[in-house]
Amino acid sequence: MIYLDNAATTPLSETAIHTLLTVSKTTFGNPSSLHTHGRQAAQILRNARQSIASSLETSPNRIIFTSGGTEADNLALIGYALANMEKGKHILTTAIEHHAVLHPLEELEQRYGFEVTYLKPIEGKYTALQFQEALRPDTILVSAMFANNETGYLLPIAAIGQLLKDHQAVFHVDAVQAVGKLPIHPEDLGIDLMSASGHKFHGPKGVGFLYTDTNRLHPLLHGGNQEDKRRASTENLASIAAMASALEESLASWQTSMTHVQQLRDALLNALSPLKLTVNQDQDNLPYVLNIAFPGQLNEQLLMRLDLLGISISSGSACTAGNIEPSHVLEALYGAQHPLLKESVRISFSKYNTLEEIDTLSTQLLKLLGE
Repeated sequence: MIYLDNAATTPLSETAIHTLLTVSKTTFGNPSSLHTHGRQAAQILRNARQSIASSLETSPNRIIFTSGGTEADNLALIGYALANMEKGKHILTTAIEHHAVLHPLEELEQRYGFEVTYLKPIEGKYTALQFQEALRPDTILVSAMFANNETGYLLPIAAIGQLLKDHQAVFHVDAVQAVGKLPIHPEDLGIDLMSASGHKFHGPKGVGFLYTDTNRLHPLLHGGNQEDKRRASTENLASIAAMASALEESLASWQTSMTHVQQLRDALLNALSPLKLTVNQDQDNLPYVLNIAFPGQLNEQLLMRLDLLGISISSGSACTAGNIEPSHVLEALYGAQHPLLKESVRISFSKYNTLEEIDTLSTQLLKLLGE
């Protein structure tokens, strides 16, 4: 079995597994309890928060633990918008965001009367100038992803952050596909709110965090004083500790991992050179994600044929599984009727993939598509 859908989720690292099991076995107290068991749990929670803050070069009180990237996005967008609507009701974002951003923004539009501008890429790219031209005096929030989950495209985050220094709008970045793959220091980049998810960098599913430099967030969950009253619910202690250890481990070797994954990507494209193909949004990319189209080949059929051979890839975001609608990311790039929307597949790598696996994939693709 060959797994090449790491943009959907990554396998747990041995370090994360060890931390997850150790904390689960030895520390079961509630971090909010005052007795010894609770204090022991609270210490582990503090250590995890400090570890993640150190990775981001920020303060521990700027980290809010969540159930994952989706909740972090929702808390950032809905939480900030509802708490600050007296400043304005205009939000600026891109048309290629994950649905964990797009759907909360639709909620703000439909239920609370916010106005959202969705910027489309120009020749496959975004520039800070596009954001500058779309900013308004009543814009209170700008949201742009760090790296696209379907193509790996890197948005100009630093330039947008610099642009917003003299504007009231805060800057939210969905960094789910980038955290753990390269160092990200939000304060240096002008980021005010940043979402991350543990299972994208070899940590557990169901746990993530939101970096925030503002406490003006309307809570989405009510019932307790956890996370400085910003996110009620008993913390998922073992998973939080495992996520922190996975992030620390990933960043310790990020350059080696990046080089390895780039070699895998290059090897695959080189092996597939006899085939006619299109690489989607093939500029300014993280090498971890490769989105390619094979003309005349329906992606659903190709995915099933590869799956029967024990090879797992995808056609886009796992969060839209079962959805027959074409990729909104590719639609923003090419238009609604372009054939590439039904011919594109996503191959996403991790540090655990091997050149032998890439050789097997390319061999099978050459057989299937050469028929």
